[in-house]
Amino acid sequence: MLESVNPKGDEPAEPASRARAESTASDHIDYEDEIARSIREIVDLFERHRPGHDSDPIVKAANLAVEVHAEQTRLTGEPYVLHPLAVAKRLADYGLDLDTVVAAILHDTVEDTDITLDDIKAQFGGQAGALIDGVTKLMRIDYDTKEEQQAATIRKMTVAMAKDVRVLLIKLADRLHNLQTIGPLPQWKQERTAQETLDIYAPLAHRLGVQEIKHELEDRCFAILHPSRNAEITDLLTKRAPARQAVIEQAVAITGELMDGAGIKADISGRPKHNYSIYRKMVNSGQPFEQIHDLIGIRILTDDVKDCYAALGVIHSRWAPVHGRFKDYIATPKFNLYQSLHTTVLGPNGKPLEVQIRTHEMHHRAEYGIASHWRYKEGAPE
Repeated sequence: MLESVNPKGDEPAEPASRARAESTASDHIDYEDEIARSIREIVDLFERHRPGHDSDPIVKAANLAVEVHAEQTRLTGEPYVLHPLAVAKRLADYGLDLDTVVAAILHDTVEDTDITLDDIKAQFGGQAGALIDGVTKLMRIDYDTKEEQQAATIRKMTVAMAKDVRVLLIKLADRLHNLQTIGPLPQWKQERTAQETLDIYAPLAHRLGVQEIKHELEDRCFAILHPSRNAEITDLLTKRAPARQAVIEQAVAITGELMDGAGIKADISGRPKHNYSIYRKMVNSGQPFEQIHDLIGIRILTDDVKDCYAALGVIHSRWAPVHGRFKDYIATPKFNLYQSLHTTVLGPNGKPLEVQIRTHEMHHRAEYGIASHWRYKEGAPE
């Protein structure tokens, strides 16, 4: 199915700031295998989530991207085309539709190559063309005039311009990959990009419910803007990791026994911690690191809603709940449709233990937000 791809190499570079830089002939590396592998991975992910759907346009779009971006490299020295392929891979993994994956692959072509929007529409249809047009318009917003346009206003403009929410998903995946590869940029540009991301893109990801992207955006920006504080939190987490992990493992084991005893089918795991969210909680609460409640937490995933409430009852019967620390986001979802039960109890050894309880479907929606809604709308399988 895969056609041959022949990247050429080393002329202008486009990092996250969209500035250009020259690479040298010595930077040239044969990336053909890596590009071909990326295309295969995109196709495989798309076909896994959407069996029976035609993936040939993805290959066609990828080979067009390789051709038109052939003379462009990033400051990392890699062929520029690896960037849109990485963006497309993430969205294919989320289960997005064909037009979105194609548009992700070609999202920089109208802005940075001789390809026109009419060319895109003629080859890939009006939907893909409209998505690329939307992403291109978002790129043309001037985010530097903060004294004239506050971040909240810019977010409103961004949402208003995106007539199709898939445009925003492409842009979020684009910004995340730019942050993942931001290393070669000068420090001041890294800081500018990180601040802009915290002001605009992380809140946007939160509003769309895409928590996976939100948390990584925040953590990467925090590391850039506050390296000392980030290192301090990382060090504190590392030093306490063995003791914390022991408590989590004990809590998971006890909870598993409790669920089995109650006849509740559930998957139980420890919850990952994010440096930026820990930092924000310390700032907002004025509490030291040791007193942040959800440094130790577990998650319980069930098959249906009634088992969520049954699991909550079992947890509260074993461990005393902390007053004022229960929230029912199942009965009253958040604005981004997030649903879960949250409770904090005095767990093993009397230490605060935060417990989240939700269904598998709620968990998928919590991680991927509006992307999961689009996938369910199209009838793609889990």
